[in-house]
Amino acid sequence: MPKIYFLCTGNACRSQMAEGFARQLLGPAWEVASAGVEIHGLNPLAVQTMAEVGIDISDHTSKLIDVAYLNQCQIVVTLCGDARDRCPVTPPTVTKYHWPLPDPARATGATNERLQVFRQVRDQIKLNVTTLAQTLSQN
Repeated sequence: MPKIYFLCTGNACRSQMAEGFARQLLGPAWEVASAGVEIHGLNPLAVQTMAEVGIDISDHTSKLIDVAYLNQCQIVVTLCGDARDRCPVTPPTVTKYHWPLPDPARATGATNERLQVFRQVRDQIKLNVTTLAQTLSQN
């Protein structure tokens, strides 16, 4: 079974959202996981904004990159420059994508304003995962 890994700094928001969308859009044909170069804990606003689109990530946990899993992946997607720069070296057989997205956890202001940033990042991730799923289904 092919494997895909979504990586960001703390595995708290972006990579968790990408994992949620990929599980839905790629289905059972793919093993999907996410991780970070650090552990920051699952952000409750990521859980809330994903629930708004019908995807439950509330049981996800923040994890460090598993090098053994990484080396078995067909695809690795980094969602920030930090993950791209700090990701361990992968075998040449791994296809890498980089989606530089702002960290919604850094958003400031009232909860409404912060939620809006999470929604914008979530929607961009959904678009990216949808495009990737379409590309994979054509191959």
